[in-house]
Amino acid sequence: MREKIIELKREGKRVVFTNGVFDILHIGHLTYLEEARNLGDVLVVGINSNSSVKVNKGDKRPINDEKNRAFVLLGTKFVDFAVIFDEKTPEKLLDILKPNIHVKGGDYRKEDLPETKTVEKNGGEVKILSFVDNVSTTDIINKIIEVYKK
Repeated sequence: MREKIIELKREGKRVVFTNGVFDILHIGHLTYLEEARNLGDVLVVGINSNSSVKVNKGDKRPINDEKNRAFVLLGTKFVDFAVIFDEKTPEKLLDILKPNIHVKGGDYRKEDLPETKTVEKNGGEVKILSFVDNVSTTDIINKIIEVYKK
């Protein structure tokens, strides 16, 4: 992926990176991915591996396997590349890839992100996008549980 990003930058393309679990894709994810994609020419998504999700979200997650999550994201019109990473946060991956822009959702603050330092040290910028309220994978899971336990 690093070589591909170097090639894209040489062609004058602006590379945007974001990361997440993207376990059960919903409108909040798609709105966010569209907004991220519109900031540049290419969108690369770092997907937390199954083991990384367990660290971040607990033993019952992910619902969908890492390869399935990557495949679904690549099936959207917004995502150009997907890469799976094992760490809790994507600092190591960002240090390797060096995108022009690193994007997070509105539920984060730039100054609180551990990856901000890595991105800025490599000449990139961090952007915080808007937040689609009242939509989350956890809420979807809870709704399914509620509906089917009756």
